[in-house]
Amino acid sequence: MSEDLFGVHGQALALRSQRLAMLASNIANAATPGYRARDIDFTAALDMASQGMGIGDAGSSATRYRVPVNPSIDGNTVELSTEQTLFAENAVQYRATLSFLEGRINTIRRALKGE
Repeated sequence: MSEDLFGVHGQALALRSQRLAMLASNIANAATPGYRARDIDFTAALDMASQGMGIGDAGSSATRYRVPVNPSIDGNTVELSTEQTLFAENAVQYRATLSFLEGRINTIRRALKGE
């Protein structure tokens, strides 16, 4: 039923949340030798989730290792400026999706109240 009410936006919110966690992990491990930065291919994950795959499975299947522009000597592939930019962009997209869902919920509330 929630899919009918919210469409793809509920799945998008869950995937954006997973991506935020992954990007935060990359940032937290920026100084960890050998750490390989990962990211979720959001479009691919959303396509998989829309076709019936679970959100967690879709996020895992669409996870990719990032190829660094300037690899470090210790094998760490985190480029802090890239990760911070992607984190900020994803946070804005998360908030936009959340705002859309809040609007949808408010519309349903008003309809139920008869306003």
